[in-house]
Amino acid sequence: MNRNGISSGWVAYERLLRAVFRMLPFASPLLLLCASSGQTKNDQVPNASEPPGEYVGSQVCSQCHEDIYRKFSQTSMGRSMSLATPQILDKAPTSATNLQERLHRRFEVYAKDGNFYQSESGIGADGEQTFQSAHKIDWIIGAGVNGFGEILEENNYLFQAPLSFYTRPGNWAPSPGYEFTDLGFNRPITPGCIFCHSGRPNPVAGSKGEFESPAFFELAIGCEKCHGPGAAHVNAVLSPSFRPPKNNDVSNLRIVNPSRLTPYLADNICMACHQTGDARVLKPGKTYRDIRPGRPLDETLAIMMVPPTRDRPPTADHVEHYYSMTLSKCYRASQGRLSCITCHDPHVEPTREEAPKYFDAKCMTCHTNQSCKLPIETRMQKSPPNDCIGCHMPKRDIQVISHSSATNHRIVAIPDEPFPDVTFQQTTASLPDLIHLNPAPGEEAAPPPLLTLLAAYGELAESKPEYSASYLKTLGQLEKTQIDDPLVQSALGRKALLDGNYTAAVGYLRRALQDGQPVATTYSDLADALAHLGQTEESLPLFEKAINLDPFDPISRRKLVVRLIETRQYEKAHEALKHYLEIFPQDDFMRRMLARAEEMSPKP
Repeated sequence: MNRNGISSGWVAYERLLRAVFRMLPFASPLLLLCASSGQTKNDQVPNASEPPGEYVGSQVCSQCHEDIYRKFSQTSMGRSMSLATPQILDKAPTSATNLQERLHRRFEVYAKDGNFYQSESGIGADGEQTFQSAHKIDWIIGAGVNGFGEILEENNYLFQAPLSFYTRPGNWAPSPGYEFTDLGFNRPITPGCIFCHSGRPNPVAGSKGEFESPAFFELAIGCEKCHGPGAAHVNAVLSPSFRPPKNNDVSNLRIVNPSRLTPYLADNICMACHQTGDARVLKPGKTYRDIRPGRPLDETLAIMMVPPTRDRPPTADHVEHYYSMTLSKCYRASQGRLSCITCHDPHVEPTREEAPKYFDAKCMTCHTNQSCKLPIETRMQKSPPNDCIGCHMPKRDIQVISHSSATNHRIVAIPDEPFPDVTFQQTTASLPDLIHLNPAPGEEAAPPPLLTLLAAYGELAESKPEYSASYLKTLGQLEKTQIDDPLVQSALGRKALLDGNYTAAVGYLRRALQDGQPVATTYSDLADALAHLGQTEESLPLFEKAINLDPFDPISRRKLVVRLIETRQYEKAHEALKHYLEIFPQDDFMRRMLARAEEMSPKP
């Protein structure tokens, strides 16, 4: 580009870009802690070996528990994730096109040389292609009950692919989250997501989508997910001094058997993945790797739920299985003795044809044919006949995932059975505006730690403004009691930045970076505050640090372009924008702005 006389095009570009920035969906002003903390939501991998430590992998378990392992490997959990091999590709059409006219996009899936690919193309107003981006798929996620999605790896970062296969209609359609927004190939796979879909993921702590090499020590969900790390067990049973357990004392086995836990602690194992709630908050300093079967889940992860009201009852079925079960008459009548594994044996998954008889037998451990008010003659005329779960645990469509359904775990007596009164009486005096779904035993009446509440309120306030006041109140309490905590400092810094108190923001954010681990959003916030104080040059390396920590964050990259233009570093701005479009080719606006700036700039 010509160094002389080019500013007019870039200044015009800057005005347009600033106007769009005012409309961009930046992080919610109240999502302060979540944005600043860096925390969020059994095939063996070839050439990947678990480092010495607590875990041994399911293949080691199978040497003594061959039959159990074989059966479990056929379940949906045992097939939760796999390599994208030609054998896997046989499960779905490998050539398909999906047009999204509203987004002006064409998506394709295709196989080539034994590999699986997805591509995205832009369609201009003239019908011509504006860009194309193609990526090889590395992993298949899901067992195909409702469908499966795809994951790709780029430079040690894992991303969701735009299209997923849906079993019910038998076709490819937008992946969950892509129905109304074009996220391209840049939606990162977060630790909270992959923890539940794989056996032993290996994410980089505090990152957003970055994984170590190998990315997985074990792909599909395996034995140690529910039984805990197996190294101590293997060492114990192989020791020359090992003696078989006597008198039901299995402590020397050094392994967790969920059936020997209290029902609640056994349910905690399931809740880690089968209970979403409205906010899932890791405790300070914890990661998903710290979850241990047999220990209270709340030691690592708190699950919060917005209290339902009679006007807004809890109708969601998707991954709310535990909560739905607790509202059932069966659970309440059992006084908590009914648990997930009362009906589910994680090692065995009956087929669709086997399921009615299999679960009828579970029901009959407490009920009889005479328990049902419907005449047996009427029940026998149904297909399948006398099907307990077909009537009392019907499947419903999952609202947040197209073409998918889930079982209603509330075990209703009649289809429109009202919710029990306890549904609307679950808050406590110490936590009046949230339900803590997994308090540690004996801590039911105690409020969660303030840092946990701050993160929960911040997460909720993004879509539920009524939690703004609770967030700000909790932040005020933390300012008085835990002012030295880096997470509190970063949250106070974000708040000061949004309030326009840039000098205070700089102080808080510098201290957060000094006392805590480097976090991309904190660097970006500090850069913003300095730029508002007229210290734009000083802000540039901070934006670059934010981008180095989170290279696939579009907002920091856009802001860097603007600040480079402000400091008249037009060639660097041009290169930064071209690099941005290499990563986010689906950003039509930025592509148009680059073309306009180049068009308005004098040619050499």
